[in-house]
Amino acid sequence: MGTKFTVYDNGVNPGKTTSSLEASNLRQELAAICYETNVLGFKGPRKMSVIIPGMNMDHERVSIRPRNEHETLLSRWQNKNTESVIELHNKTPVWNDDTQSYVLNFHGRVTQASVKNFQIIHDNDPDYIVMQFGRVAEDVFTMDYNYPMCALQAFAIALSSFDSKLACE
Repeated sequence: MGTKFTVYDNGVNPGKTTSSLEASNLRQELAAICYETNVLGFKGPRKMSVIIPGMNMDHERVSIRPRNEHETLLSRWQNKNTESVIELHNKTPVWNDDTQSYVLNFHGRVTQASVKNFQIIHDNDPDYIVMQFGRVAEDVFTMDYNYPMCALQAFAIALSSFDSKLACE
């Protein structure tokens, strides 16, 4: 269960196409973000999965333009059909007895503890931080991202962390 988000470009919703011209401009899915239900209640870190389109041999993003529910990034991921997609996860924070909080090493880029702080990694290379987001002051956050993510994907993922569903916090 948990909370799920999908990020689209400005293309046409396939459910609202009326002509073949519109069908040729179907919207692309740029990312899917899934927050797992937190069994620890309000205190623990949230588990997050991020699914983005894969890259081709020229390092260009593969176009994912689903025409139905079975072709979406979420559906592909849930059905373990991960061809042409990249699955990323948040790095698991470590409990720090001194600060009595879960912590990650942001190398000075994040300066305040927050349940919203996270780092996104690929399971094959947990030392390569694809994205990180965290609090630097009250209502002030910083975001960094790396290949294969683009600015829009990273920004949408950061925005999703502000959703306050009870099961996620």
